Amino acid sequence: MTMKKEDFEVEDGAYFPGKTYVDELLKPVFKDQRDYLFDAMFMIHRAHTTMLKEQDIITNVDAKKILAGVNQVAKMEKSLFNYMPEYEDLFFLVEAEVAKVIGPDLAGKMHIAKSRNDMGEAMYRIVIRDHMLDLLDNVRKLGQSLVIQAEDHVHTIMPAHTHTQPAQPTTFGHYLLAIADNLSRDVDRLWQAYHTVNRSPMGAAAITTTGFPISRERMVELLGFEDIMENSYDAIGTGDYLLETALTLVSMMTNIGRWVQELLRMASNEVGLLNVSDAYVQVSSIMPQKRNPVSLEHSRALASSAVGEGLSVIQMIHNTPYGDIVDTEDDLQPHLYNGFHKANRVTKLLTAVITTMKFNKERALDQARTNMITITELADVLARDYKVPFRKAHQLSSFVSKKANEEKKELYEVSTSEVNEWIGDVKLSEEDWHHICDPSKFIERRSVTGGPNPQVVERMVQERKVRWTELGKKVEAYSTRLDTIKEDLRNL
Repeated sequence: MTMKKEDFEVEDGAYFPGKTYVDELLKPVFKDQRDYLFDAMFMIHRAHTTMLKEQDIITNVDAKKILAGVNQVAKMEKSLFNYMPEYEDLFFLVEAEVAKVIGPDLAGKMHIAKSRNDMGEAMYRIVIRDHMLDLLDNVRKLGQSLVIQAEDHVHTIMPAHTHTQPAQPTTFGHYLLAIADNLSRDVDRLWQAYHTVNRSPMGAAAITTTGFPISRERMVELLGFEDIMENSYDAIGTGDYLLETALTLVSMMTNIGRWVQELLRMASNEVGLLNVSDAYVQVSSIMPQKRNPVSLEHSRALASSAVGEGLSVIQMIHNTPYGDIVDTEDDLQPHLYNGFHKANRVTKLLTAVITTMKFNKERALDQARTNMITITELADVLARDYKVPFRKAHQLSSFVSKKANEEKKELYEVSTSEVNEWIGDVKLSEEDWHHICDPSKFIERRSVTGGPNPQVVERMVQERKVRWTELGKKVEAYSTRLDTIKEDLRNL
């Protein structure tokens, strides 16, 4: 039965904050702020207090006392900070805790020319950039494992597929490099998103800056940002850094999910090309012969879940008015953090699987000799070496494949005399027909830029090894810089 207004207000409250509002909004948001933003909040308090002192807005004596109080509260266990009705959120509770140490008047000074709006946006950016660097480092390890495996399989012949059907011969090294290159473009997208995120909104205050003579540029330096969000309205109202981050997650996890599905196909007994290490398979509870590649299955599921987290972010920003979106972000941010957490699990799992997997070279070569997948070379040879118009050469090749299929023969089972009879006027040499049927010759002749020719792939491998190594150095440099920034602020 629905309660009457008067009865409901007796139970839930008639004044802020109502019990339902506390239980369903304030408490969950408070917990998220405490769990995710705690350290970033104190970074900003220290940096802002330092800037106020340097700008002669507060005295050196006051700044020293404020920093002492902030540092004392920052050392408290997070678990001690719990929602209290007298404090709307973590911001006010922290100020109250600092006030217990240095007094309310002095604690209030650390909020001069600072709002929950610019502070909240800055905290989100600080936390997100850390997640990005963690993911970049894990993706770097995955990329390196792909390239190392590719180097071992430059000569490993296998069938390539289009439309899920056997298409042409390639090598496993060529295939793995394709995956690594796809991943490297997601790295580029993640770096671009990082640079979008790593800009300071501090000093925008509520939305129009402040009348105090602050230095927004100094806050960039103190907090380790790369630049400033110059327009204060933009600094508070924008959501593009969230969109770009979410879309990058969606792109990376979607791309990874596609080739994980392909690895699962290769690992099936029917295909029999890929062997996942015993360390990353599970047996059936009832069928003792089973080797279930559960690590790949979970990676696929987690990648899909990370995509869902990214899409949730996009949906939550969609149609949000262009103004203060901090309240929207309170519920939005955990989706981003969870997305990064899942993405890191995916990349770590896949690095382990890729590093330790084995590829069945003999079976792959056998498969590359079936389904007439070298027939493209017949058309090429007829056009290139026998001067047959290409369209006619293609038609003749199609006819040969049809005849071989009718006779239930693979190309290598068709004699030179048979194929010459089928194609009519042109007479192939024994050597030409043998090479046409040979997947290794097919691959050897694909020596243009980006092709599967072993020398071409080997060159690409060496270039990619350098690229992924450079990524590692870049991530380390960025991470070290931010660690130094954090340490410097803790020592203020």
